This record gives sequence, structure tokens and C-alpha cells, in this order.
Amino acid sequence: MRILLSNDDGFDAPGMEVLRRIAAELSDDIYVVAPAKEQSGASRSLTLHDPLRITKYTDHEYSVEGTPTDCVMMALNYLFPDEKPDLILSGVNRGGNLGEDVLYSGTVAAACEGTLLGVRSVALSQCLLDADQMYWETAAAMAPGIIKKLLTMEWGEDVFMNINFPAIPKEEVTGVAVTEQGKRDLSNLSIDNRVDARGREYFWLGYRPTIGKPAAGTDLQAVINRQVSVTPLKLNLTEQRLAGELKKVLA
Repeated sequence: MRILLSNDDGFDAPGMEVLRRIAAELSDDIYVVAPAKEQSGASRSLTLHDPLRITKYTDHEYSVEGTPTDCVMMALNYLFPDEKPDLILSGVNRGGNLGEDVLYSGTVAAACEGTLLGVRSVALSQCLLDADQMYWETAAAMAPGIIKKLLTMEWGEDVFMNINFPAIPKEEVTGVAVTEQGKRDLSNLSIDNRVDARGREYFWLGYRPTIGKPAAGTDLQAVINRQVSVTPLKLNLTEQRLAGELKKVLA
């Protein structure tokens, strides 16, 4: 099985080293195309107004001065057009991609692009509650077995998997839950207002690792319950029920 690895934290990120370990449990035919620097929050953006520059490390490993979506597009359409992967793994992200995070996440975006291009794709994220304590080993130990089981199934043409590992040691994980995308009941956006040396106001945007009290059956609740969350997500965002009503209203 040929596996392509990407992420949004950057080619040299600790999570990429974890992802390499995970992929090595599944195959020895591994390619890496990842952003040259961190692209967290890039979502599915493309680099259209600046040149894309690529750095080659080996015949199978490259970094791209662009977004996660750029990386997957370049991998499949330019770098390895005749060596299409069987699986794309994106991550392991430093921090969860839960609830509305999936709309902003570059980690999820790489899996989206892979799915769009016809390759089964998985986004993996290691949740954190304390920036000084990362439980990378939880993802490293549990991801290979979960992915092997997922690959025994047919997912559908526009479906990819979003996996989040709770912020606890692997020995304390209570199980694996199939979940739906949740929604936080409080905002975790932080806006830091500052003034530069010339007296001009500027801002830093960030997100606090808060979850709140999520609904049952959601990805947010699963990690609170010390479970690995596995959420099947779809590229097609059409609300079919409402579309039927709209046809009547707009007829």
C-alpha cells in the first residue's frame, strides 16, 4: 500500500514524526509532501497569487511553500502523477480538530483534497488541554489498528475520516467512539490586542483548548469521555431535505 503523508503543522513538526511511525506500521511505501512552515487555520485555501516553491529532501519527501491543499494537489498532479497513493494520512495535528474546527483546519483540508482527488484519506489529531503535555504516544499506539479496521470498509466516494485522540495516556483511553461533528456551546477564540513600537494597534488570534458541555454522540463529547473519536465526514455539503422544500418555494 502506497501512503502519502501531509499535515498543516509543517514538514518538521513533531506530529509528522508521529505520523511517520504510524504509516510505518501500515506500509514501507511512504511519501511525504508537507508545508514548509505551519499552516494551521489555512482550511482549504489555495496559493493563487504567489509562486509555489518546492524543496526536495529525497525522491519521496518534499516540502511546499504553500498550504496543505497545495501539498496534496502538487503531490498527485505534479510530483507523483504516475504513483497515485492508496491512502492519504494528514497530521498528526498538535491539538484536536473537533466540532467547528473542521471548517478551519488545514489538517482536515489535506484529507478533503485527497478525497476530492479519489484517494481514501484520514485526518488525525492529538487533542491537548495543557500546552506543556502532549500525549503523542496515544496517537502513535492506537492509530495503526484503527486505520487497518477502517480500510476493511467501503467509505463512499466523497467520505473521509476524522480521528481525534483524547489528551490522556494511551493506557487511560476507554475505547473508540463513532461520532458526529459537534458544536461548542462556548467560543474558544482568543483575541490579543496589542500596540507596536510605532503606536499602531495590532491583534493576535488564537484558540484556547476548551470544549464546554457538548451534546451526546459528538466528537467533542467522546474525547471528554476519554475515547478516541472517529467521525466520517462528507465533502458534499448540500442539505437535501431543505433542497426539496426550496424547490416548492421557488417554483
